[in-house]
Order: sequence, then C-alpha cells, then structure tokens
Amino acid sequence: MLRKLRSNPANLHLNLMLALTFSTGVADAVGYLGLDKVFTGNMTGNVVILFMALAGAPNLPVIGPLVALLAFMLGAAIAGRVLRPIKTGWTWHTTILLSVVGLTMTGVSVALFVMGGAPRQPWEYLVTGLLATAMGLQAATARHIAVKDVTTVVVTSTITSLAADSWLGGGSGQPWIRRGGAIFLIGAGALVGALLLRLEIGYGVALSAGITMLVALIGHLAGRVHHAPQHASASL
Repeated sequence: MLRKLRSNPANLHLNLMLALTFSTGVADAVGYLGLDKVFTGNMTGNVVILFMALAGAPNLPVIGPLVALLAFMLGAAIAGRVLRPIKTGWTWHTTILLSVVGLTMTGVSVALFVMGGAPRQPWEYLVTGLLATAMGLQAATARHIAVKDVTTVVVTSTITSLAADSWLGGGSGQPWIRRGGAIFLIGAGALVGALLLRLEIGYGVALSAGITMLVALIGHLAGRVHHAPQHASASL
C-alpha cells in the first residue's frame, strides 16, 4: 500500500491537501457558528467582519476576529520560520508542524468537552486563538508543500481560476478535479461541522484534529519521496 502511495507523490500531496481543506471547512463552521461569528481559517471573512464592526455595523464582533487574525498570522509566521530553509515538498518538518496542528486541536476539543459546550468569554477568545494559530500553521505548511490551487484555507482564487479557465471564460482546459474538489470539500466540511454542532461543539474540532493527524501520518510514511507537485498531471 505504501509503495503504491509513494509511486505518485504529487497526487498523494494533492489528496492530503484536499483532506485538510475539508478539515478547514469543519473548523470554520465551528468558529463562525460556535465561537461568535469568527473564522479560524478564512481570514478574508475576519477582516471583512472586523472592519464592518469598526464602522458601527450592529451585532458584529470585534475582539474575536482580531484575535483570530493575529493568531493566524502568528501560526503562519512560525511555520514560515521553520520551513524557509527547507526544500519544497514533504519533509520531517512538515510532519512535525501538522502534528502540532493536530495535537493543538485535540487539546482544544478535549477542553470543549470538559466545558460541556461553547466556552464563555474570555475562554472563547483563548479557544479562538488556539484554533486560528493551528490554522495558520496548517496554511503556511500547505503553502510550502505547494499543491497548485489547493491552499486548504480559502477557495476564492480557486473559484476565480475555475471560472476564468472554463469554456465560458474562453479556456480550453483545466484541472477540474483539483479545483472543483477544493471548492466542494471546504463546503462539505462546513456542512459537517454545522451538523456536528447540533451534538456538541467539541465534535467538530475533534474531527478536524483526527483528519490532520491522519494526514500527517500518511504524509510522513508515504509523502516524503518528493517530486515537485507542480508536475502533477493537468488532468487532475
């Protein structure tokens, strides 16, 4: 099985990043619906919410989106510092960083179960900060793995490429599975995260943690034989 996975590391990296995209959808649903309208992975949403709130728009949070934004940047900066001297692709450093993401989210999920539901302030801000830091680590790590069109945390650019390169946009061909999969999976993750919130807020975070740890394990065992991801077949 591992030999088969190692035979095409570019495709393996793509599938692992798509799994993390689904995980991000789950985490964002938890943040927005369970943590007072805060995105833990999609920072565009936080910036928009934050500045609308600063303009005086009613019923919009300020502290939560600001905490998420700063924490996400911190996580991305840490990953950037670790990965900057490392070759592009999957390495021990990638495994360690994604494992830290998974362990952080596992700890948060356990804390949420112990609390018995959505945390109250100021604990809500701590949970938001930890989740956003983890998402920043994940996003910067995914950026270093460099799977085209799959950032794991946002799909706006992917939607743009999908439309611009379609027949309507005059394009002659594009990687439909890669782009469509990223868009669908972040939405499917949000759907699953919203459904899990009906049970308990900790379930969504636990699911994201489990997916991330599984991705780290599979990537460590089979993804470190690296060929540049950008050479993956355009048919994906």
